[in-house]
Amino acid sequence: MNKLTHFDESGRARMVDVSGKDESARVAVASGVIRMQPQTLRRIRADGLKKGNVLAVADVAAVMGAKKTPDLIPMCHPLMLSGVEVAFSELEGGAGMKVEVSVNCSGKTGVEMEALMAVSTALLTIYDMCKAVDRSMRITGLQLEEKRGGKSGDWVRDQ
Repeated sequence: MNKLTHFDESGRARMVDVSGKDESARVAVASGVIRMQPQTLRRIRADGLKKGNVLAVADVAAVMGAKKTPDLIPMCHPLMLSGVEVAFSELEGGAGMKVEVSVNCSGKTGVEMEALMAVSTALLTIYDMCKAVDRSMRITGLQLEEKRGGKSGDWVRDQ
Protein backbone atom coordinates (compact mmCIF):
# COMPACT_ATOMS: atom_id res chain seq x y z
CA MET A 1 0.00 0.00 0.00
CA ASN A 2 2.76 2.51 -0.84
CA LYS A 3 1.11 3.79 -4.03
CA LEU A 4 -2.01 5.93 -4.35
CA THR A 5 -4.27 4.03 -6.74
CA HIS A 6 -6.55 6.88 -7.80
CA PHE A 7 -3.86 8.65 -9.83
CA ASP A 8 -2.38 7.67 -13.18
CA GLU A 9 1.32 7.94 -14.13
CA SER A 10 0.93 11.63 -15.01
CA GLY A 11 -0.76 12.46 -11.69
CA ARG A 12 -4.31 12.79 -13.03
CA ALA A 13 -7.16 11.47 -10.91
CA ARG A 14 -8.85 8.34 -12.23
CA MET A 15 -11.31 5.67 -11.27
CA VAL A 16 -9.41 2.46 -10.56
CA ASP A 17 -10.11 -0.33 -13.07
CA VAL A 18 -11.36 -3.29 -11.03
CA SER A 19 -12.41 -5.45 -13.98
CA GLY A 20 -9.57 -7.93 -13.39
CA LYS A 21 -10.34 -8.42 -9.71
CA ASP A 22 -12.26 -11.37 -8.32
CA GLU A 23 -15.53 -10.80 -6.52
CA SER A 24 -15.46 -11.49 -2.81
CA ALA A 25 -17.52 -10.79 0.27
CA ARG A 26 -16.75 -7.27 1.49
CA VAL A 27 -17.61 -5.72 4.84
CA ALA A 28 -16.72 -2.35 6.34
CA VAL A 29 -17.64 -0.89 9.71
CA ALA A 30 -17.33 2.83 10.45
CA SER A 31 -18.29 5.01 13.38
CA GLY A 32 -18.62 8.61 14.49
CA VAL A 33 -19.90 10.64 17.41
CA ILE A 34 -22.20 13.60 17.84
CA ARG A 35 -21.74 15.44 21.12
CA MET A 36 -24.71 17.36 22.48
CA GLN A 37 -26.26 18.78 25.60
CA PRO A 38 -27.79 16.10 27.86
CA GLN A 39 -31.25 17.69 27.50
CA THR A 40 -31.01 17.28 23.72
CA LEU A 41 -30.37 13.56 24.13
CA ARG A 42 -33.32 13.33 26.53
CA ARG A 43 -35.55 14.93 23.88
CA ILE A 44 -34.30 12.47 21.26
CA ARG A 45 -35.10 9.57 23.62
CA ALA A 46 -38.57 10.99 24.37
CA ASP A 47 -39.31 11.63 20.67
CA GLY A 48 -39.79 15.24 21.70
CA LEU A 49 -38.60 17.14 18.65
CA LYS A 50 -40.84 18.86 16.09
CA LYS A 51 -39.19 17.21 13.09
CA GLY A 52 -40.09 13.70 14.30
CA ASN A 53 -38.32 10.56 15.44
CA VAL A 54 -34.66 11.54 15.11
CA LEU A 55 -33.12 8.06 15.21
CA ALA A 56 -35.63 6.54 12.78
CA VAL A 57 -34.89 9.28 10.25
CA ALA A 58 -31.11 9.05 10.85
CA ASP A 59 -31.28 5.27 10.30
CA VAL A 60 -32.92 5.76 6.89
CA ALA A 61 -30.47 8.58 6.10
CA ALA A 62 -27.54 6.24 6.80
CA VAL A 63 -28.86 3.70 4.31
CA MET A 64 -29.44 6.42 1.72
CA GLY A 65 -25.95 7.81 2.33
CA ALA A 66 -24.37 4.41 1.73
CA LYS A 67 -26.36 3.93 -1.48
CA LYS A 68 -25.55 7.44 -2.80
CA THR A 69 -21.80 7.36 -2.07
CA PRO A 70 -20.68 7.17 -5.73
CA ASP A 71 -22.87 10.20 -6.49
CA LEU A 72 -20.84 12.30 -4.04
CA ILE A 73 -17.33 10.80 -3.99
CA PRO A 74 -16.09 11.10 -7.58
CA MET A 75 -13.86 8.02 -7.86
CA CYS A 76 -16.11 5.55 -6.01
CA HIS A 77 -17.59 2.67 -7.97
CA PRO A 78 -21.34 2.15 -7.90
CA LEU A 79 -21.90 -1.02 -5.87
CA MET A 80 -24.82 -3.35 -5.34
CA LEU A 81 -24.94 -3.27 -1.55
CA SER A 82 -26.23 -6.39 0.21
CA GLY A 83 -26.87 -4.83 3.59
CA VAL A 84 -26.51 -1.75 5.76
CA GLU A 85 -26.83 -2.12 9.55
CA VAL A 86 -27.04 1.00 11.71
CA ALA A 87 -26.54 1.10 15.49
CA PHE A 88 -26.95 4.04 17.87
CA SER A 89 -25.52 4.12 21.39
CA GLU A 90 -25.56 6.83 24.01
CA LEU A 91 -22.32 8.30 25.29
CA GLU A 92 -21.63 8.14 29.00
CA GLY A 93 -23.33 10.87 30.98
CA GLY A 94 -25.78 11.72 28.21
CA ALA A 95 -23.16 13.74 26.35
CA GLY A 96 -24.23 12.53 22.91
CA MET A 97 -24.50 9.53 20.65
CA LYS A 98 -22.22 7.19 18.77
CA VAL A 99 -23.32 5.94 15.36
CA GLU A 100 -21.84 2.72 13.98
CA VAL A 101 -22.65 1.39 10.53
CA SER A 102 -21.75 -1.93 8.91
CA VAL A 103 -22.02 -2.19 5.12
CA ASN A 104 -21.58 -5.37 3.09
CA CYS A 105 -21.65 -6.55 -0.48
CA SER A 106 -20.19 -9.13 -2.79
CA GLY A 107 -18.02 -7.25 -5.25
CA LYS A 108 -14.68 -6.32 -6.75
CA THR A 109 -14.01 -3.35 -4.51
CA GLY A 110 -14.51 -2.53 -0.85
CA VAL A 111 -17.30 -0.70 0.94
CA GLU A 112 -15.24 1.50 3.27
CA MET A 113 -16.42 4.74 1.69
CA GLU A 114 -20.04 3.60 1.84
CA ALA A 115 -19.73 2.88 5.57
CA LEU A 116 -18.08 6.25 6.22
CA MET A 117 -20.68 8.08 4.14
CA ALA A 118 -23.50 6.28 5.96
CA VAL A 119 -22.15 7.37 9.36
CA SER A 120 -21.63 10.93 8.13
CA THR A 121 -25.16 11.13 6.75
CA ALA A 122 -26.69 9.77 9.96
CA LEU A 123 -24.71 12.23 12.10
CA LEU A 124 -25.62 15.19 9.89
CA THR A 125 -29.27 14.15 10.00
CA ILE A 126 -29.21 14.09 13.80
CA TYR A 127 -27.65 17.56 13.73
CA ASP A 128 -30.25 18.85 11.29
CA MET A 129 -33.17 17.50 13.29
CA CYS A 130 -31.86 18.84 16.63
CA LYS A 131 -30.23 22.14 15.65
CA ALA A 132 -33.28 24.19 16.66
CA VAL A 133 -32.72 23.17 20.29
CA ASP A 134 -28.92 22.70 20.37
CA ARG A 135 -26.63 24.54 17.95
CA SER A 136 -23.59 23.61 20.06
CA MET A 137 -23.56 19.99 18.83
CA ARG A 138 -20.22 18.73 17.49
CA ILE A 139 -19.59 15.87 15.11
CA THR A 140 -16.28 14.12 15.85
CA GLY A 141 -14.37 10.90 15.45
CA LEU A 142 -15.49 9.76 12.01
CA GLN A 143 -13.37 6.67 11.32
CA LEU A 144 -13.15 3.25 9.77
CA GLU A 145 -13.28 0.57 12.47
CA GLU A 146 -12.66 -2.49 10.32
CA LYS A 147 -12.81 -3.90 6.82
CA ARG A 148 -12.96 -7.49 5.65
CA GLY A 149 -12.45 -9.10 2.28
CA GLY A 150 -10.57 -8.34 -0.88
CA LYS A 151 -6.97 -8.76 -1.94
CA SER A 152 -5.58 -6.63 0.90
CA GLY A 153 -7.32 -8.81 3.48
CA ASP A 154 -8.81 -7.89 6.81
CA TRP A 155 -8.00 -4.82 8.88
CA VAL A 156 -9.19 -3.85 12.37
CA ARG A 157 -8.48 -0.53 14.11
CA ASP A 158 -6.23 -0.87 17.15
CA GLN A 159 -8.10 0.19 20.25
